[in-house]
Amino acid sequence: MANVNDAEGAFLFDRSALALGDAIRRHEISCVDVVTAHLDRVDAIDGTFHALISRRPRDEVLAEAAERDSELDRGMWRGWMHGLPHAVKDLSDVRGLPTTSGFRAVSKTPAAAGDDPFVARLRDAGAVFIGKSNTPEFGLGSHTYNALGPTTGNVVDSTLSAGGSSGGAAVAVATGMVPVADGSDFMGSLRNPPGWNGVLGLRPTPGVVLGRGESPTDPQMGVEGPIARSVADLAALLATMSEPGAFALIDRGQPTDQPRVGWLGDLGGYLPFEDGILEVCRDAASRWSSLVESVRLPHVERFSGTDQLWSTWLALRHHEVGGWLAATFDETDITEMKPEAQWEIDGYRALTDRQLDHARLVRLDVRRSVLTLLDDFDLLALPTAQCWPFPMSRHWPSSVAGVAMDTYHRWMEVTTLATLAGCPVLAVPAGVNDAGLHVGLQVIGHPGGEADLLGWGGQAEAGRVFIVTAPSVVANS
Repeated sequence: MANVNDAEGAFLFDRSALALGDAIRRHEISCVDVVTAHLDRVDAIDGTFHALISRRPRDEVLAEAAERDSELDRGMWRGWMHGLPHAVKDLSDVRGLPTTSGFRAVSKTPAAAGDDPFVARLRDAGAVFIGKSNTPEFGLGSHTYNALGPTTGNVVDSTLSAGGSSGGAAVAVATGMVPVADGSDFMGSLRNPPGWNGVLGLRPTPGVVLGRGESPTDPQMGVEGPIARSVADLAALLATMSEPGAFALIDRGQPTDQPRVGWLGDLGGYLPFEDGILEVCRDAASRWSSLVESVRLPHVERFSGTDQLWSTWLALRHHEVGGWLAATFDETDITEMKPEAQWEIDGYRALTDRQLDHARLVRLDVRRSVLTLLDDFDLLALPTAQCWPFPMSRHWPSSVAGVAMDTYHRWMEVTTLATLAGCPVLAVPAGVNDAGLHVGLQVIGHPGGEADLLGWGGQAEAGRVFIVTAPSVVANS
């Protein structure tokens, strides 16, 4: 495989995004070299993993990289992403590229007229867009398949699911096709794909990063956020994607104290898990801190227990997702959607005002329940998924540990709590099973506490609580 190497012979795609950006700024390597190395990497392995759904022509991308080099020669440096290759998740608009949303073929999708807000910030920071990362249809479900092309495969075994809906983004980062990636998260899409592919993801507080049509005064439960192989890269990408003033990097230094961690686990026996997941993740939490204590969600007014979580989630999910689909597409389009999308629309149309109002009130008390725990703990922890990666031929698990899953996404119910509470979540590698398959640990922080969350993450990374494997080892071609 042809790849541009650095002076010591190491693959450029193994280096961190910040290290690449610094080397470019110092004129130690060129933007063309960096982009070429990553395009070569895509050519070599994406036929196995299918992380990208569309690509720009190679000569066009390299011409843009050459222009970034020319800018440097003229004394113009856009920032740490200057000349770095990037693939935007194919739910967001990139000027000049089609946004298929995993629904319409690339050839039948017109090019976007402009960038989504966070994409514009990536462009201004110097990113060179090489294409779009794969996503399930409309981002529905934590399994990255659609009718437009092959399913995205897991980095350990490409016949297994990579998770979703940011599966393409997570695999592209884990295998070195891009240094960092953006993703989005409603029900764990910045948590399960990183967790199943051994990298890092961060779901920000709603309103920190805005996509198309989103308002900082009325943020939705779905958010955009970063995926990376190091905490520093994750923090840098989050800072670039964020709304001005919404997030600031804070140097915590090297804290000597340990975080107090509340272990939520299976929510007091409420959630089923496949064998080994709780043990692997609890062990990861214990490596993070010796101050780990099992906790349960306290009851708060209308929130009287975990049996309310799913009905509350469904009502709000139907309203936001089903409502958007119903308002955006006509009936002809709807009949062509996958059954899961149609089910969300049906749920929205059947939703009463009374049900929605009640769900909103319960959600407020779920948030208060979580915040009550965060008054006593620095972090809350639980797994990123309830099962191990499954064969990609299955659309979704029909059961977990013998418990039937009655919807396409209930096997990911473990991610709903942080979404309902509006808290930021850091997803880190927790460990592997006997087959070498990954699962991740969700680490939940205070709303607006991204800087502290990343600080704790950096401390854990320095202490080798978790280790991200180099791309050349993950996918050795």
